Amino acid sequence: MIKKQAIIDILKTVKYPGFSRDIVSFGVIKEIRVNEQLISLVLSIKSNDKKIISRLDEDIKKSLLLSKLDIEKVKIKISLGRTDSDFKPTRVNGIKKIIAIGSAKGGVGKSTLAMNLAVELGKKNKVGFLDLDIYGPSLPLMVSNNQTPEIIRDKLIPIDKYGLKLMSFGFLNQDNAPAIWRGPMVAKLTNQFFDNVNWGELDLLIIDLPPGTGDIQLTLSQKIDLDGVIIITTPQKIALEDVRKGSDMFKKVNMPILGIIENMSYISFCGKITNKDQNSIFKNSLLDIKGLKKPVFIDRDGSFKVNFKIFDGPGGISESRRLGLPLLGEIPIEPILAASTDSGHPFMLTPSADSIASKQISKISSTLIERLGLHE
Repeated sequence: MIKKQAIIDILKTVKYPGFSRDIVSFGVIKEIRVNEQLISLVLSIKSNDKKIISRLDEDIKKSLLLSKLDIEKVKIKISLGRTDSDFKPTRVNGIKKIIAIGSAKGGVGKSTLAMNLAVELGKKNKVGFLDLDIYGPSLPLMVSNNQTPEIIRDKLIPIDKYGLKLMSFGFLNQDNAPAIWRGPMVAKLTNQFFDNVNWGELDLLIIDLPPGTGDIQLTLSQKIDLDGVIIITTPQKIALEDVRKGSDMFKKVNMPILGIIENMSYISFCGKITNKDQNSIFKNSLLDIKGLKKPVFIDRDGSFKVNFKIFDGPGGISESRRLGLPLLGEIPIEPILAASTDSGHPFMLTPSADSIASKQISKISSTLIERLGLHE
């Protein structure tokens, strides 16, 4: 007789569509019945996407029927709803709202924006910040902190700095050794950041996700009932290709997407043309700059300002339209913003009055305050 464990071992080779994790560890398999050479399965999935259901049906039947087991027929029943697994989405006691900042593409400035949004929102709200990048945590550098969290009553106590409650694997990995972990270990640590951390009372917890669409994102979708995800992209097409994969992943696991932020949209610079004749007035003058499609208007006193797109491409507005979601903001390249990340002093603690980036971050924060019902 065919043993259930043999069937489970085969099903562990079947990946959930769009993910690197198998359907057994994902909690999709709800029931297995063996009747001689007939195998009956009950699957519990969160998505009613017909393409996903069809792909699962095809992949499971193919794996079982082509295996060395003497199986003649496979019946599959789909039960729509929450996955029956060890990771059931729940609210975290004491935390009113939880959002994640994500992008399947690395290097788009996601962590920098996440931290500065947290700082701005933390000026009038109790905000926590969780760096969930196990393989490359950046929070210790962003806040210039190497302190190890205390443990009180078997709970980690978040680091308190800049008015935020902070937690990261980087605080625990003091020797800065590379994390070489398989999926189950990553999933376990992800859970511990919620089960074994005393966050206290928070109006909002911001989760900084790692790039990609792997185990951490999947575990989070099963573990925590998120209030929304914000997607970060840059203008280039090569970035947008990966960002779209991330957006589609969040949709597949029913995570609400709050909107899109385009980072590194352009660089803004200004100048002034001087003339030996101080009485000269620039009237209806234009300045041609190589690389710009249109000439730049010069004011009467010779001053000018131009926004130059270093990374041209479809950008955030393209993804915004594709998903039917708002473009929350366009953040320009500002050297002081990048420098503040390296110095460990977040930019929005002392924003420059004439900074376009700070105005955009403030605008995005105001939108989130309204959407999430936070303190203004």
